[in-house]
Amino acid sequence: MKKNYSNIYSFNKKIIKKTVNFLKLNNIVGLPTETVYGLAGNAYSDKAIKKIYSLKKRPRRNPLIIHYYNYEKAKKDVYFNKNFFKLYKRFCPGPITFVLKKNKNSNISSLATASLNTVAIRFPKHRVIKTLLKFLSFPLAMPSANISSGLSPIDAFNVFEEFKKKLKIIIDGGRSKIGIESTVVDLTNHPKILRPGIISPNEIKNILKTNFSKKKINLRSPGMMKKHYSPGIPVIIGQKPKNINHAYIVFGKRFKSSKNYFNLSKKGDLKEAAANLYKIMRKIKKNGFKKIYVSKIPSFGPGIAINDRLSRASK
Repeated sequence: MKKNYSNIYSFNKKIIKKTVNFLKLNNIVGLPTETVYGLAGNAYSDKAIKKIYSLKKRPRRNPLIIHYYNYEKAKKDVYFNKNFFKLYKRFCPGPITFVLKKNKNSNISSLATASLNTVAIRFPKHRVIKTLLKFLSFPLAMPSANISSGLSPIDAFNVFEEFKKKLKIIIDGGRSKIGIESTVVDLTNHPKILRPGIISPNEIKNILKTNFSKKKINLRSPGMMKKHYSPGIPVIIGQKPKNINHAYIVFGKRFKSSKNYFNLSKKGDLKEAAANLYKIMRKIKKNGFKKIYVSKIPSFGPGIAINDRLSRASK
């Protein structure tokens, strides 16, 4: 039976206006970013934030990332520091999230920050979300558009598969270019990477000219839960599949072609591998495989983020 995608819209002036009005009424929409697709709602509204947590079935102690058009729009909600401006100048707009101290006069819903005195903020690059943020008088709380602990969506149809008609508006902005979630860096004290992403720890370290804190901290941002990014079937790392009913995720030229082999990047490109990771894991599940085995992925650059996602998926 043909699926009815009547809640998926192409990006145009008409849908911009409709979405802006919809968000002003504290409704939730599915939006593209350069990393993954997100569930967006008014970050200043308790009502909207409650809807996001309910739709995702997300634990209330897991805070949300707040998305802004630029730093000028964020200055009333957080306290900036010199490390923030160094990274903002180099990477924004783009796939990096900053954890900063919350301004006492901030209007951000305490539900969105899990009642913490810190806020995770980001300045996305994708033209759809940037255009909407430009027209809105409030920032958008926007976690990935999937049920909690599952795989993040990288296109509008992934979002539909997760929520069907529970979302009245899903804007199709094409496939997310990066394909994994943003790098998260805590800048409240000594810098610390809370979640690796396509921007590597070394890139950040080279700009800040400092080593990262190794101190363990409580849950301050998304991506810190032990079990996350699960495709819904077991993931086993560093072993070969036992039989043909088990999928094998591989990387690089040395692997043969086979019905149960899925290569993240035949040419050994870690950025391409990151962009393909969730797409391939979803495909494996849809094709009926019972388990996913994973070959060794190099642990540098984007490989650090890939291995982080696979590790959490295997819990």
